[in-house]
Amino acid sequence: MKVLIIEDSTSLRRSLRVGLSNLGFTVDDTGDGSEGLSMALSGDYSLLVLDLMLPSVDGTSILKAVRQAKKDIRVLILSARDLTEDKVEGLLNGADDYLTKPFSFDELHVRLLCLMRRGSLNINDSKINLGPLSLDLHLKQLQCAGIDANLTPNEYKIVECLFSNQGKVLSSEKLSEYLAGQYDAVAKNSIEAHLSTARKKVKALGYDLPIKTKRGFGYFVENN
Repeated sequence: MKVLIIEDSTSLRRSLRVGLSNLGFTVDDTGDGSEGLSMALSGDYSLLVLDLMLPSVDGTSILKAVRQAKKDIRVLILSARDLTEDKVEGLLNGADDYLTKPFSFDELHVRLLCLMRRGSLNINDSKINLGPLSLDLHLKQLQCAGIDANLTPNEYKIVECLFSNQGKVLSSEKLSEYLAGQYDAVAKNSIEAHLSTARKKVKALGYDLPIKTKRGFGYFVENN
């Protein structure tokens, strides 16, 4: 499940990114409204966590543009504005939910889960299927013809990140950020070790993990 966070507080943005990534979400984020608008319109996100007071382009303008573009995305406004009229305006402009700051991360998580269950969000994104391989985003499993490959959490997260970004070459730095958060790091050789073990587990079941290396650039999913 891909989430975009547009929030100008660096510390809050980092906290949300790390927390949601640890729960298995694929997370992109920015603190700039103009960049956030571009990402929201061009990206394939299921959920948008949106602050209202942003530099460049405000959150309300982003929300209206997303709805005018008919993007199939659930929007949770996250704002310090706690007046009833602010909440009403946000919901009338197309938000699916409104959460005021300060808030508990557990409540935000539950609200996002509720939004995921609401309506039809182009969901078959509970599973990503590549030939005989099926990545179950809810069960956190990679199955080969119905048999669990028994990946470790880090092996699974690397595979999930790459499967969720088919058509893109992801650098080791990007994978490191996905594993450990924006301000921590996982060594490149550690990522390669996790991938090597995942490949062996899939190979033991009679299949190949379609993750390839583009020398000097990173990793990508080969989907023939």
